[in-house]
Amino acid sequence: MSETIAPDVITADVITTDVLVIGAGPVGIFAVFELGLLDMRCHLVDILDRPGGQCAELYPEKPIYDIPGYPVVGAQELVEKLMEQARPFSPVFHYSQMVETVARLPEGGFAVTTDLGTLFHAKVVVIAAGGGSFQPKRPPVPGIEAYEGTSVFYAVRRMEAFRDQDVLIVGGGDSALDWTLNLQPIARRVTLMHRRDEFRAAPHSVEQMRHLVAEGRLDLVLGQVTGLSGADGHLSGVHVKLNDGSARTIQATRMLPFFGLTMKLGPIADWGLNLHENLIPVDTEKFETSEPGIFAVGDINTYPGKLKLILSGFHEVALMAQAAKRIVAPGQRIVFQYTTSSTSLQKKLGVS
Repeated sequence: MSETIAPDVITADVITTDVLVIGAGPVGIFAVFELGLLDMRCHLVDILDRPGGQCAELYPEKPIYDIPGYPVVGAQELVEKLMEQARPFSPVFHYSQMVETVARLPEGGFAVTTDLGTLFHAKVVVIAAGGGSFQPKRPPVPGIEAYEGTSVFYAVRRMEAFRDQDVLIVGGGDSALDWTLNLQPIARRVTLMHRRDEFRAAPHSVEQMRHLVAEGRLDLVLGQVTGLSGADGHLSGVHVKLNDGSARTIQATRMLPFFGLTMKLGPIADWGLNLHENLIPVDTEKFETSEPGIFAVGDINTYPGKLKLILSGFHEVALMAQAAKRIVAPGQRIVFQYTTSSTSLQKKLGVS
């Protein structure tokens, strides 16, 4: 791992924190709680536009049966409970961006940059990235690469980029429906296209969408994209094959395809960590990686006997926090306390 960072990066605006957590899935969120009990401040970065990782994005309504104290809990409900539990420690989330570089600072700690140019200085880095970063699936449309980043986007990072535009949203899940409803008030026209008249999104969102279609304020098209028209990366029309076999061109200056996500290790592979089959080996005392000060918890790590369970990630986080405290506050005596009996911990949680 590099010992310094480039001077032009150093001059950028810096966000300073005790711990930077990479990944805002259940294990990353619970890390905020365990670190907060030991008075460590956390920022979190996630490539998705909301907390929850796989639970929120891939199967929000899926029941989970092996969380202690919950005979059954929905994936999204679990995320909401974890967010509520972490709230007393005021974590700061940075969504829709991916960590690209991690480098050691001369004075200690790490400089971490994202693909949006956000720069963090953190004493400790915790990788809680599940199986790696989520990458959007590119639809099989000829020539789509030429429009990416200009007219075709796989996430909404700035809603203003869609104001007064003709927007085509492709997909039938929560992301597609959410952005259809959010962009409809500011876009010139929004068209939602899906291959069938059934949706995997929240029923309330589907109901809202159908209401807007009935009022003529939103277009719903059933079919598939076959091609794009435009010049110099600027989209003007999307060619589609409708379910009845006919073809048409939809006027569009922006397209948002939501074809799901795949998990890739991504830039983590370039951070100088020892890797084993795209996983990060750690010790089982601190869950520290081959780089001192960088920890890995949850599905991203590996060690003898590892089980890929949310439950295991919670255990790993508790031990990691103890080790992280020794880095963040060297020389400070750590007194182990129970939340059930410690008035100081209960005060932090707002329950004393």
